[in-house]
Amino acid sequence: MRLIIVGASALGTHLTRSQIRQGNEVVLIERDEEVAKDLAEELDCTVINAEGTRPDILEKAGIEAAEAVVACTNHDQDNILIGMIAQEMGVKKVIVKTDDEKFMEVAKKLGISSPINPPHISSSIITDALRDVDTIQLSNLIRADVRFISFLAGEQHKGKRIHELPLPEKTEFIGLYRKKDFILASENPKLEAGDELIIITRSEHVNRIYEKLQEM
Repeated sequence: MRLIIVGASALGTHLTRSQIRQGNEVVLIERDEEVAKDLAEELDCTVINAEGTRPDILEKAGIEAAEAVVACTNHDQDNILIGMIAQEMGVKKVIVKTDDEKFMEVAKKLGISSPINPPHISSSIITDALRDVDTIQLSNLIRADVRFISFLAGEQHKGKRIHELPLPEKTEFIGLYRKKDFILASENPKLEAGDELIIITRSEHVNRIYEKLQEM
């Protein structure tokens, strides 16, 4: 896989090393000249010293041939902008890191399919540990080609019952997040714009699900 990682943050650097070990072709973009120079000498990948929010730099990095773009600078606004540019350029997998939960919501509303919020994830795990709750992480549950995905309901879905939405075979709704509340799919709730639907499916159906739900 060919991917572009923007931002040599702790997460970006660790991710770059792990992807290189897995045999993927990585291009790392970092704005800090000294950091970029040091990493270029250390890592077995292309390192570009430039501003990753610029479309011409992303083109230089070969975004037209990239299968994924990960924006993990230390600036949430930059990450969201990079994600939007990557989506506009037709990249299939766009992953954006946000440290502020408010920007997480912004990213979702802009249609970025994979925003992540490391502080929220870490905080949830620590909170459970303090309560002596043995949380089973989702990554430990996923096997074979099973996938958990989320979809943000729009105005066209408003008022429909969750079970009225079309899904392919071997796919089910788990529930939805509405602001801070979680509603199980078994309650068959009426949808509101902004609801985040949680779906379990097979990897082969992921693209079809997004296409079906977006076309409504």
